[in-house]
Amino acid sequence: MARTCSKLGIRLLYAKPYSPEATGKVEKFNQTVDSFLKEAALEKPKTLDRLNELFQIWLSECYQNKPHTALKNNLSPQAAFQGDSHPLRFIEPDVLASAFLHSERRKVDKSGCINFMSKKYEVGLNFIGCTVDVVYDPADITELTIEYQGYAPWQAKELIIGARVGKRPGLPEHLGVKPVDSSRLLSAATLKHKERQIRQNQAISFRRVGKEE
Repeated sequence: MARTCSKLGIRLLYAKPYSPEATGKVEKFNQTVDSFLKEAALEKPKTLDRLNELFQIWLSECYQNKPHTALKNNLSPQAAFQGDSHPLRFIEPDVLASAFLHSERRKVDKSGCINFMSKKYEVGLNFIGCTVDVVYDPADITELTIEYQGYAPWQAKELIIGARVGKRPGLPEHLGVKPVDSSRLLSAATLKHKERQIRQNQAISFRRVGKEE
C-alpha cells in the first residue's frame, strides 16, 4: 500500500483502530452498500448484469446525488466533485501498472543473491547485506525488479547453477585410467615369494654339518 501511494503521489494516512468517526466516508459508503444488498434481496435479480445495473442506480440516487450535510450548502458528492476547480491528474499506464505490482523485502546474502519463492536471484555483490525491495508480478516470476534507495530499478533473473561454469577439462593421457589384464600387487607378491624360497633353499643348517663331521 505504501509503495502504491508513493508511486501515484498519494498521501497515505492511517486511522486509529476501532475509531469509525475517523473513517466517516468509508463507513457511509459501507452503509450504502449494506442498504442496497437488503433491497436487492427483495428484488431478486436473475443475472449479474441486472445486479450491477441496480447497484449503479442505487449508487447514483442514494449516494452520489444525495444532498450531504457535511458539504457546503448541502451539496451532493457529485455536485461537489464537478464544482472542484482543481484539474484532474492522469497517470501514465506504465506507471499505473507498476504501482499495483506486488512488493516484498529481501536481504541480500553473502553471494550477492536473494532467496525468493524457493528460487535464487542474483542481485549484485555491491548490495551484500542490504535489504532491497522486490517488485514482481505473481503470474510471472522469471524476472524480478529490484529497487534500492539511490539506485535506478534493475532486473534480476533467476540464477541457474552451472549456467556460467565451463566444461571440466579432461585428464592428460598419461594420467588417465587404463584397462589392465593382471594384478601388479599379486605379481609382486609372487616374485617376492620365489625370492624367499631361493634364500631358504640356499641356507646352511649348522646342526646337520656337525653330525656329518
